[in-house]
Amino acid sequence: MPRRHMSVKAADGTELRAALRTLRTGLGIPETFPPAVLAEAEAAAADPRMPEADATDIPLFTIDPPGSKDLDQAMHLARRDTAGRTGYRVHYAIADVAAFVTPGGAIDTEAHRRVTTLYFPDTRVPLHPPVLSEGAASLLPGQERPAVLWRIDLDAAGAVTDADVRRARVRSRARYDYAGVQHAIDSGTAEEPVALLRTIGLLREQQERQRGGISLNAPEQEVVERPDGGYVLEYRAPLAADAWNAQISLLTGMTAADLMLSSGTGILRTLPLAPQGAVARLRRVAEALRIDWPHHTSYADLLRTLDPRLPAHAAFLQEATALFRGADYTPFHPGHPPSQALHAAVAAPYAHCTAPLRRLVDRYASELCLAAAAGQPPPDWAAAALDGLPATMRTGTHHANDAERACLDLVEALLLRDRLGGTFDAFVIDLHDSDPASGTVHLTDPAVVAPVRGARPLPLGERLRVRLVEADVGRHAVLFAPA
Repeated sequence: MPRRHMSVKAADGTELRAALRTLRTGLGIPETFPPAVLAEAEAAAADPRMPEADATDIPLFTIDPPGSKDLDQAMHLARRDTAGRTGYRVHYAIADVAAFVTPGGAIDTEAHRRVTTLYFPDTRVPLHPPVLSEGAASLLPGQERPAVLWRIDLDAAGAVTDADVRRARVRSRARYDYAGVQHAIDSGTAEEPVALLRTIGLLREQQERQRGGISLNAPEQEVVERPDGGYVLEYRAPLAADAWNAQISLLTGMTAADLMLSSGTGILRTLPLAPQGAVARLRRVAEALRIDWPHHTSYADLLRTLDPRLPAHAAFLQEATALFRGADYTPFHPGHPPSQALHAAVAAPYAHCTAPLRRLVDRYASELCLAAAAGQPPPDWAAAALDGLPATMRTGTHHANDAERACLDLVEALLLRDRLGGTFDAFVIDLHDSDPASGTVHLTDPAVVAPVRGARPLPLGERLRVRLVEADVGRHAVLFAPA
């Protein structure tokens, strides 16, 4: 969806921040780190375990949302010519959190409690103390940092021909955001390492199509602070640069999975194939939304043709997220290969390894990959933790998802509470299987996604005039009914 401001007034910043603090308290989300964790982080920041290998000559750059300080990844992209054949070389540096975190120490223990970084409109609740996540461990430009440095070589079609990973000191040269990269590439002003993001990204998207993989570019709700300190809700449709950047991360995660599988020890991010019933239901949704879905076309191919800026397509993309339920982490050990190695959306084995500042499991995956590349057994602390990591990650991920949804619900209630009884144009994007008179509506202005309940079956995929019947800030609840 294109970004737009709401027709209702912005939420007062002071009131929203107070409500968010109350929300975090109710969810048991910590506001600070224990003193022992902060003390250990300060000491680690002052004296990290720096690797001997020097790769500071590689002119890496980062791409992140504006204002981000926890920079996990930096890249450099180049053309290469081997024996007269054109190809590409990807250098992908990942923050080496293990250079600062001692297994079993105070930071490590707290990270296992937090599991992921949580993002709120007024603040972030980091996985690691800011002196590390936004300072000494972050791949900030102009700073020498310890990193896990991947080198991945691709042929002219974007397929992997060789890969390696090692610890090295790196120094990022430039910091970009997605809109800036998109503009530079579109206008032809991007330097070659940045311009190659489009070239390699498109090649990797073609590789994804050939594998039968899926990229789901559904619009997302965002809480945005205005210059006057108020907050509004907006929709954000991903830019092409978002997708190209994601392909580099996916490439690294797939390469990491292959390396761990070859060594016999690892942890994968897995997703079962969508059940036929889910696909059949999605076909019914497509019919209701008047989206042409030829029987010979897979849902993966159909999703690539959709435009998230169109209401019917946005609704279908939202429904398609049901195909990706059931993702989990699967550990394995020598002599005991994983029973489930595939990530159905990636259509290949895949591992989370590119965001260790923000996600606990990535530090372990990087450690296992480094050991495998060196032909060494993994560290005892990493191998011993594998079997317990899936449960830890599930708990932390569910907690993060609950916090994100509660935050959006709270903002929606704050923004709409003065419009009780008011009517809005909406789009029915989902129906409850057990009750077709209940479902979810997508308002285009304001940018709200909320439940709707009526007395008769709702028209899936159709525009519907709805009336706001509840906006309870205390319960973070919003409810609509057909007008």
